[in-house]
Amino acid sequence: MVELRAVRHRYEGRVVLDLERFTVTPGAAVAIVGPNGSGKSTLLRLLALLERPSEGDVLLDGRAAWSGRHRGRPALGLRRRVTLVEQRPILLRGTVRENLEYGLRLRGMRRPELDRTVEAVAERLGITPLVRRRRHELSDGEVQRVAVARALGLEPDLLLLDEPASSADRAAAQTLYRALEEERRRRPLAICLASHQLEDAYRWSDDVRALAEGRLSPVTPENLFRVELPLEGANGLKHVRVGTVLIATVTDRTGPAILAVPPTDIFVSREPLPSSARNVFTGRVTRLARPRPGAVHVTADVGVELVAAVTEEAARDLALAPGNPVAFAFKASAVRVF
Repeated sequence: MVELRAVRHRYEGRVVLDLERFTVTPGAAVAIVGPNGSGKSTLLRLLALLERPSEGDVLLDGRAAWSGRHRGRPALGLRRRVTLVEQRPILLRGTVRENLEYGLRLRGMRRPELDRTVEAVAERLGITPLVRRRRHELSDGEVQRVAVARALGLEPDLLLLDEPASSADRAAAQTLYRALEEERRRRPLAICLASHQLEDAYRWSDDVRALAEGRLSPVTPENLFRVELPLEGANGLKHVRVGTVLIATVTDRTGPAILAVPPTDIFVSREPLPSSARNVFTGRVTRLARPRPGAVHVTADVGVELVAAVTEEAARDLALAPGNPVAFAFKASAVRVF
């Protein structure tokens, strides 16, 4: 449906996004994760046809909608197929209802269809009690939900969401994700969101992709850390402080970098075991997630929050549960540097 091809995007001469190919197919549910500054918001703005890439092409249904080689803007009909809700959305002056109506009026919708659409989308997002309120009477979380409802009312083919639940409590976040699932069942809709909540990303999306330094990460999105690599290290072995622990890695690089520890490379035990692994940390389990049948992601506070992947059987055998002690071990060579 939407594809970035050979895209490099710069701000003031600095490359902030470098993607050979990034696609969102019809009906997909894609989550983009990564540390602050990794390029998530920029990627969404390019997909939304709000910014022209410095290099490369943005294609919609295989046709070039925008290109770094041409200065023209995408046609209005193409732009209307994609809607972005930013992390801190701006509401127009007036009531919530007037905000929900605005885009529909611009597209020529008249009553009573307009009334039916507004009432239906307000109910799905759980904001019916808010429709008479004005912007200054809303919390930040309520503003986010109103903005998502306003976007859904336009019925785009692709909905882009930048941290849509960052200001919401757990109940409000679950209401939002349920509404998105209902919308996908109701009609063909692709959704691409950027989120810091890995558990939500895995639970809600069909496809989780990680960004680091503007590039797609070759490893799973957990355990990504922005670090400063030291100049010296014996035989390439360097120790880098992350949180309150030192992580050992083998690299010739120095200076700013991203460390990534694949969850599948972390050995989990109840207590430290004899091992050649240079990274051995103890702590307590903070939560468990089950991204797919038979798989368990174990998050533990070991001086820094790390996620390890185990089988359901291993989780039972190790009695993994929030609050229980755990040991994580992984080799220095398992730590990816990019």
